[in-house]
Amino acid sequence: MNRAYLGEFEEIVLLTVAALDGRAYGVVLAHEITEQTGRPVRLNQVHSALQRLEEKGMVRSDMSEPTAERGGRRKRLFSVTAYGESTLQQVREVRENLWSRLAKPFKLAVDL
Repeated sequence: MNRAYLGEFEEIVLLTVAALDGRAYGVVLAHEITEQTGRPVRLNQVHSALQRLEEKGMVRSDMSEPTAERGGRRKRLFSVTAYGESTLQQVREVRENLWSRLAKPFKLAVDL
């Protein structure tokens, strides 16, 4: 299988872009990731991950119309491409397969 590899943070960013369904841009992504994971995220980390994902062809970006809330500036909005969707599906299948193979998935720490 020819599969793309994602780091954990790239996967989280890609999933969050998908969840925001066309409303994803740097600031809102950083806020949403922090809220969902409980870990602090800096805007430059999000921008770096988005750039890598765009170079890999997993997300695309378009400029929004200017908004008054941003002083007439436009937002770079991100969305997941078909390739990004198939990559997320592959990652999910691998994880689900591995979890299904565990005999006692919630007793791992106890069995040590």
